[in-house]
Amino acid sequence: MEGVYYLTVTGIQWCALPRCFGPKSTVHGRFPEGVRTGVFRKLWKRGLLRYDAEVGINWTWQSMDGAMSKAPLGGEATGPNPTDRVNKGTKRSLQTDGAGIIIGHAVAGAHRNDHKMIPATVESRPLRPPKGTSQHMCMDKGYDYPETRGLLEIYDYVAHIRSRGEEEKEMERNRKRKARRWVVERAISWMNRFRRLLVRWEKKHENYLAIAEFVCAYIAYRTAGLW
Repeated sequence: MEGVYYLTVTGIQWCALPRCFGPKSTVHGRFPEGVRTGVFRKLWKRGLLRYDAEVGINWTWQSMDGAMSKAPLGGEATGPNPTDRVNKGTKRSLQTDGAGIIIGHAVAGAHRNDHKMIPATVESRPLRPPKGTSQHMCMDKGYDYPETRGLLEIYDYVAHIRSRGEEEKEMERNRKRKARRWVVERAISWMNRFRRLLVRWEKKHENYLAIAEFVCAYIAYRTAGLW
């Protein structure tokens, strides 16, 4: 696991993994075994449970946003980068609680619109809020579609979405209100510090998703002061 962490942080190739983590073939062989058995998702869930016990997950106010990563080798769940359609890319959709802890994560091609990833992101949550919890979802103008509001209503969310063309006016009008959506942007920044996520080298969707889940678990444990 320490070898996987080192690989995730540095973004190096498997063959360049230092000997101190054991034989490279062993570490490389154990990783797909962990992917198949769901070890990384279980670790993420356990991290959220520990964080909830130590700090408490803020289910009331949640945020969602997407981030793109380069995928030079292509592979599953990749697509043309909207800003550079010659190259492949992948999109990560994040859902956070009110404090910025990642509670949902999904991966798709870079050409996938953010609002199209809402169902996959919400369904990816390892934990569910307590019954009867009032949930509010904060989103930017990239989610300003009738379809988005319909989906959030299905999932029992109160939508708070910036309107396209009116975002600056709204910010000026609500300057004294407490900002809530910035926590998801901070979570994206946290994840981008792991170079294995910033640039995707995994061709298999499940391998890249497992690395993302591992990072989500690390953030939960670290924020709770347990890592």
